[in-house]
Amino acid sequence: MEEQNLNEMLLIRREKLKKLVEEGKDPHKIENFKDAVYSKTIKENYSEYEGKSVRVSGRIMTKRGHGKVNFMDLQDSTGRIQLFNRMNDIGEEAYEDVKTLDIGDIVGVEGEIFTTKTGEISVRTKKITLLTKSLQILPEKWHGLKDTDLRYRQRYVDLIVNPDIKDVFVMRSKIISAIRKFLDGRGFLEVETPILNTIAGGANARPFITHHNTLDIDMYLRIANELFLKRLIVGGFDKVYEMGRMFRNEGMDHSHNPEYTAIELYQAYGDYEDMMDITENMVSTIAQEVLGTMKVDYQGTELDFTPPWKRITMVDAIKEYSGIDFNNIETAEEAMKIAKEKEVEIDDDLTRGEIISEFFEAFCEEHLIQPTFVIKHPVEVSPLAKRDPEDPRFTQRFEAFVFGNELANAFSELNDAIDQKQRFEKQVEAREKGDDEAQMMDYDFINALEIGLPPTGGLGIGVDRLVMLLTNQSSIRDVLLFPTMKPVGIEKDNIEE
Repeated sequence: MEEQNLNEMLLIRREKLKKLVEEGKDPHKIENFKDAVYSKTIKENYSEYEGKSVRVSGRIMTKRGHGKVNFMDLQDSTGRIQLFNRMNDIGEEAYEDVKTLDIGDIVGVEGEIFTTKTGEISVRTKKITLLTKSLQILPEKWHGLKDTDLRYRQRYVDLIVNPDIKDVFVMRSKIISAIRKFLDGRGFLEVETPILNTIAGGANARPFITHHNTLDIDMYLRIANELFLKRLIVGGFDKVYEMGRMFRNEGMDHSHNPEYTAIELYQAYGDYEDMMDITENMVSTIAQEVLGTMKVDYQGTELDFTPPWKRITMVDAIKEYSGIDFNNIETAEEAMKIAKEKEVEIDDDLTRGEIISEFFEAFCEEHLIQPTFVIKHPVEVSPLAKRDPEDPRFTQRFEAFVFGNELANAFSELNDAIDQKQRFEKQVEAREKGDDEAQMMDYDFINALEIGLPPTGGLGIGVDRLVMLLTNQSSIRDVLLFPTMKPVGIEKDNIEE
């Protein structure tokens, strides 16, 4: 019955449009409606607009009233303003047209600003022009829909019915601008590198694969832009960064989307200590600029981004949260035995360093709530990082964790071409054994290192996760305008023509 009523209402809207076209009033032939004033501007500057004629435009969100007077709420990109429509003001024929308008229709309005007896700033309508006829019906209670995924699938409707959602994306834009402002102010140059690659390099991740017909070769959407950016350091740029889309053919959850935004930056003659300085200062500066504070409420927890952030080695973190001290475990066999005792699920052929990484993931990450730098990762899980001179089994690498999630990854870049080639070869071996996230051999990058990469610090930050933290959103899908979703068929037409 509800479906039948819905189809009838949709049919009525199409009949209204058909009648308008037949009468020579096709709204879709109207070219523009210029010089409209935003509702927010009018309300914030009411004394300047009171009694004056204005033009406003937007979407009708509510209708009420009857007889010779009715009211509408008009929504534009900044808010809502009430329309006061009276037959005596706009004429009998025009008023009849106004009464046929539907919620969702887009209109241009000419009228006079005044305040109603109830204190509502309004537009006393003199003329309404239908600019676009809405053929669908907006949900009255969008958040009450049973299919919550529909908000992401039809973000355009979500933005209409829940205008507060826009605030998150306005904030996202401000955060991205603040990132650029911070780095540009430190002398970094923004560059662009290929998204379509012949080798998926720069990270351990499963790539998306496509095929180039003319060259007849498989190609990959980039999983990272690291190797190209380091080539630029080899070429003589001292400070470069790139912010853009990365693609990983992996699982989806509250903090992962196959297509996401990241920023990577590289500084010649620097190291991972410099990257820690940049990370904590950039994030805290952005928070202060866009929120006015370095202390942020996130899901009921106050996060303090004020520098300096806590620093802890991966081995010390494991000791703190699991009680196991890997300083006293020298071999893979010993590590394997401890892993079984602690019920950490691992493969039988893992090295000591790989087991350390598994322990950290199993016991530590969820406890790292306040901003924390976890430093000195095993070399086996850091194929592009420089070895720690104090203990070459580890690297000069850090990951920044906030609220149990990785926010940033950085290291002193490996610039030893021979060592890099050997690590690539181990990655290739792992790939041949079935690890489709292991890195590929990149001989051109090895050649670049042989030309000579100066000591370099490199940093990658997940922009979406940073936006989540600063806008108090628990899901990455709430900070992506169009997150990846499994397709659901939309019928070509909801009703018969």
